[in-house]
Amino acid sequence: MRKSPSKSKFKNFRHSDFTRRRRVSKQGLSETPTSKTQDYIANIRNRLFVAWAVLIAAGLGLAINLYQLQIVRGPKLTEKARNQQMVNLRPFMPRRPVIDRSNNLLAIDRPVYTVFAHPKLFDKSNEEIAKRLAPFLDKDTAELVKTFESKKTGITLAAALPEEIAERLIALHLNGFEFIQKYARFYPQDNLAADVVGYVNLDRRGQAGVEYSQEKLLERSVKTVRLSRSGNGALMPDHAPEGFLHFDDLQLQLTIDSRLQRAARSALKQQMEKFGAKRGAVIVMDASDGSLLALVSQPTYDPNQYSKAKIELFKNWTVADLYEPGSTFKPLNVAIALENGVIRPDDLFNDPGSIKVADRIIKNAENKSYGQINIAQILQHSSNIGMVQIIQRLQPNIYYNWLERLGLGQTVDTDLPFEVGSRLKSQEEFISSPIEPATTSFGQGFSLTPLQLVQMHGALANGGKLVTPHVVRGLIDSKGQMHYSPTRPVSRQIFSPTTTQRVVEMMETVVAEGTGKVAQIPGYRIGGKTGTAQKASASGGYIVGARITSFVGILPVESPRYVVLALVDEPKGENAYGSTVAAPIVKAVMEALIPIEQIPPSLPINPTPTVPQN
Repeated sequence: MRKSPSKSKFKNFRHSDFTRRRRVSKQGLSETPTSKTQDYIANIRNRLFVAWAVLIAAGLGLAINLYQLQIVRGPKLTEKARNQQMVNLRPFMPRRPVIDRSNNLLAIDRPVYTVFAHPKLFDKSNEEIAKRLAPFLDKDTAELVKTFESKKTGITLAAALPEEIAERLIALHLNGFEFIQKYARFYPQDNLAADVVGYVNLDRRGQAGVEYSQEKLLERSVKTVRLSRSGNGALMPDHAPEGFLHFDDLQLQLTIDSRLQRAARSALKQQMEKFGAKRGAVIVMDASDGSLLALVSQPTYDPNQYSKAKIELFKNWTVADLYEPGSTFKPLNVAIALENGVIRPDDLFNDPGSIKVADRIIKNAENKSYGQINIAQILQHSSNIGMVQIIQRLQPNIYYNWLERLGLGQTVDTDLPFEVGSRLKSQEEFISSPIEPATTSFGQGFSLTPLQLVQMHGALANGGKLVTPHVVRGLIDSKGQMHYSPTRPVSRQIFSPTTTQRVVEMMETVVAEGTGKVAQIPGYRIGGKTGTAQKASASGGYIVGARITSFVGILPVESPRYVVLALVDEPKGENAYGSTVAAPIVKAVMEALIPIEQIPPSLPINPTPTVPQN
């Protein structure tokens, strides 16, 4: 068969080409590339060089950046990361509760709710919503409707709604309401002990009473803790320190007795309303240690609604205001004279009704004269003339030194806030003018606080010691165990027990036979002293027609321990005296004190005769 010419030619070409390539290979020779091939190879090499250069530069840049991040800026970035991952948290800790001496609650932190209304989200009419809410919020339906119409959103309906009421509102499942929980100070007894406890403002800081003066005891110590948080900002409780939310169960216990406090306030209010008085106060002190069992000031305020009260009511005037005590200071002057031996209990003095001292004429109240009277009768009739004659037997400088020993011119050391110091003229002025000792003898010419007068009479009731009046007993736990008790100044011995007992027995005649008869309680020996003092003016002299009536009582005479002081400022009426206004208050308070303190009768009580029945 004949082969195709084209195939033969192709075969011959490939064979000769192969033969030529083999020959060149064997001879070690290479085929000379064309210029196009050389350009192609050079281009590839350039690209490889650029690629490697870029990779080397990128690697070098990464290395430099890594060095910057890890070595140079490493500590700062680590701190920044930790700050982003951690949060400083100061947990909320409620203030410690305040309780009275019988563990009755006076102040406590409790959860409350701020309630916001958003009328644009209501699914019912404003009238329907208002009708359902009015009973819970103690508001008028029409008033609520008007409130809902005033704004479309963000209306504050209640700033501090009690938890139990808020829960009932939440249970209604009404749309358009927002409840935000917070804690607020609550005073279960309302205004009962406001004068002592005080109140806490919106910033949770005490502003009056022990809420202010005992802030350190009421605030629980809280440490700031660092907690981890996740990427979305949520706290991670697994990383919280163990027990960081736990707090102690300590309570601040006061010496106040709520039962006695209530009785004192009731008696004071009754007499103030009867005589249209400006203000009044009652203080009851256990003279054995200075514990204040009751301290009442009227008018007062509700600490749960302190924003509605007059600002002057936040100041307890029994420790923050001065007054001239008048005749209630006379027993203390008698004690000073007895202690110095310038008088004896059975001494007699002539009271003609007036006496001239220097260029002044001093008279008794209502210009009365009593003739020959002993010291007890001077107290019974509250004789100014008799008191002047007693003090005239003392050297003025010695008398002045005794007034200073009693604490005049000084501040009472107490745990109640805003106390002020009493006022006594300088020794030079006092000694140089005979009228100064004379007026001081019947309680004028100097000023002190009601609490300081109680402290001084406490020295007559406890055998001569000047104790520290106080309302704080200490911090106790839920089991009644005491964990902290304040350290108080050591009591100072002023008078001898013999002197004080004699003065208290003289004061007993005031209640038995003198101006304090209205304070008598069958079966009990009570010492007392009335006072009806002119009210000093801030500009000097005395306010015409203005007076402060008072009565101080000591119980029981045979074993003195309790001091009760009642003051009524500016009572109205011709019959407004210490004996008619203040003495009945002291009697009512003592009648409440006797069963509370279980004071046994001093004398046999005559039983009420029974009427035989047919």
